[in-house]
Amino acid sequence: MRPEIRTWKLTEKPFNPTHLFHSETIFTIGNGYLGSRATFEEGYPDEIAATLLHGIFNHHEQDLVPDLANVPAWFAVQITVDGEPFRLNEGRILGYVRELDMKNGILSRQVLWQSPGGKILRFTFERFASMADQHILAQQIEITALDEVQVLDCVLDFNTETALNIAYTAEGPVLVSHWKNASITYPAPDQSGWQGETTQSGYRVGILQQVSGADFRATESSNRPGNRFQVSLKPEQRVTVTRLVGIATSRDTKALSPFLEEKLGQAVEKGYNTLKTEHCAAWAAIWEDMDILIEGDEYVQKAARFAAYQLIIAAPQKDERVSIGAKTLSGPGYKGHVFWDTELFMLPPFTLTQPGIARNLLMYRYHNLPGARKKAKDEGFLGAMYPWESTDTGEETTPKWTLPDKHGNRIRIWTGDHEQHISSDIAYAVWQYWKWTGDNEFFVKHGAEMILDTAVFWYSRVEWNAKKQRYELSEQIGPDEYHENINNPVYTNRMVVWHLQHAFKTLNWLRTNLPEKAQALQSTLHITDEVQAKWQDIIAKMYIPRYEPLNVYEQFDGFFDKDEVNLALYTPRVTAMDVILGHQRTNASQVIKQADVVMMIALLGDELGDHEELMRNWRVYVPRTAHGSSLSQAMHAWAAARLGLVEEAYEHWVDAAGIDLEDTKGNVRDGIHGAANGGLYQALIFGFAGLQLDEKGGWKVDPRLPAWWKSMTFSFYYRGEKQTVTLKS
Repeated sequence: MRPEIRTWKLTEKPFNPTHLFHSETIFTIGNGYLGSRATFEEGYPDEIAATLLHGIFNHHEQDLVPDLANVPAWFAVQITVDGEPFRLNEGRILGYVRELDMKNGILSRQVLWQSPGGKILRFTFERFASMADQHILAQQIEITALDEVQVLDCVLDFNTETALNIAYTAEGPVLVSHWKNASITYPAPDQSGWQGETTQSGYRVGILQQVSGADFRATESSNRPGNRFQVSLKPEQRVTVTRLVGIATSRDTKALSPFLEEKLGQAVEKGYNTLKTEHCAAWAAIWEDMDILIEGDEYVQKAARFAAYQLIIAAPQKDERVSIGAKTLSGPGYKGHVFWDTELFMLPPFTLTQPGIARNLLMYRYHNLPGARKKAKDEGFLGAMYPWESTDTGEETTPKWTLPDKHGNRIRIWTGDHEQHISSDIAYAVWQYWKWTGDNEFFVKHGAEMILDTAVFWYSRVEWNAKKQRYELSEQIGPDEYHENINNPVYTNRMVVWHLQHAFKTLNWLRTNLPEKAQALQSTLHITDEVQAKWQDIIAKMYIPRYEPLNVYEQFDGFFDKDEVNLALYTPRVTAMDVILGHQRTNASQVIKQADVVMMIALLGDELGDHEELMRNWRVYVPRTAHGSSLSQAMHAWAAARLGLVEEAYEHWVDAAGIDLEDTKGNVRDGIHGAANGGLYQALIFGFAGLQLDEKGGWKVDPRLPAWWKSMTFSFYYRGEKQTVTLKS
């Protein structure tokens, strides 16, 4: 196979049941409206089936927090061969290959299978979630008999039995259904439908299918609506059936049934092949902007495309009231909740290549300003304080406690209370989006308000230390979540300074260009002269911790008083260091979960000091970092590349790529690590290529490519104009 083809495809051959969950996740398909894990059409024991739709959150009465409601599997098939069910855990697998064509967003599988009774058949499955029309799903199944089959019985149905979620109760996890008032319809012998309503939030979801290629009849099932056909097959005889599915929610339309009928009718009129052609064309247009071409490194090329693919299928193209959860739409992890992962890791690639998507993601935060203001008010502060975890309401949805461990102990989760840097992270993303896109309309109507009202929050949040004549922050959590309830995390404190500096830049730009808008925001957000004076004072007097014996930034007050741990003694490892050491010992150590000071270096770079200063911090903090979070390695790759440590940057980049592709942390079963993939993309563009805004209002590159790369080519949009850059090693 040619390298350019290899780097566009994920291939699984042969079938290995021990990799089942990993494969289900990384072979996920989607279109930015929904994501479907790559569970088998016929099912498999203990599978983690999930089809998740953006925005369909529900807070089940047994669960501690809201969850993305799992909808029935739209691609399910029940096949029996002369009365024996086709399943890979029964009979014999004589041949198997599964491929994800990332270039075209198509999942396919070929199986040569012998039934327990000795009949051999070849099965070919293909499915995709249309990128041309987000409400259309399509599947084609080809079955070839190599032996005579008296009765091949096939049911193409919606598997409601997989539409379950794990609820985390005080006693532990239980399976629950988020659906009520389900209705099943059979409009025609070749059509069937399902609709359900979420139990608490009241969203309705509908699925309607039409099948063709055989003599179908309705199953009339009360729990798995579908359509059935039966045929006899002689040796080498083949049957090919297609399934077209319309899917929509009450977020899309109040008239769900007519909407589905219209969408499905349009799809049926076009037919499977035309839908597939349109779908592939839509993907081609996206790759025209997002593909990064690496010549001379096949692994990096494939991993870069994988990272971009996973971001693309999770990104809302037409919806500005949803965002991308930490595990995208590929699994149950974190229940679809939105973190800072979106703004600082996943959003920047879209700012550069798909600015409309980036705007949608930022608009999610704008629409949820009421939730941020409520959180600030509830905590006794002013302005807008964004929640650490959020769903459709924009309110704080971080659970307060972990699940019980094997001893029945539960640990308090403090991130929702104290990981407050997210408000500045969002402001940073708004500013970067505006500077790269020049989208003044967004900035004036939405972005400026987000930057300013979160700055008002910091005005009320910082604490004045009269004895030391400086502003401080207590009871915080920085990016390094191994250390909770700390004082003066340098990342947070420094980002507050950056934030307030850019609040002034925002006001000054508005005063110059739209003075009435500036005045209106000052009035609405209560940005008085006193507020602005305190902002200036905070900028001048915010405490930025330093550790003078090493002449570096101190990650937080007292960091270097904690116990040193030689991480080399625990390498290699799959288990996280906080599990190895225990919660309390980790908190008492200098073991860092993820990029913290290094994250600050990546984001702020030269603003923090000269090259020698940044190198001192790198040498101190990298050996102490355990990379217990998937967010860590890619940020280290970015920072290392900017520091000229190209080989180190490459090692970190490959380690970050392996988190999903190789399941090096052993947790891909829960879903894709969206932030890791966004970080990989950024490390290539901002790190190795050195793309950055220059002082004159333009852009420049400062490449630091590995010596064995022949070239790197990428495109991005700068203020509406497409730019394409080719760098030679």
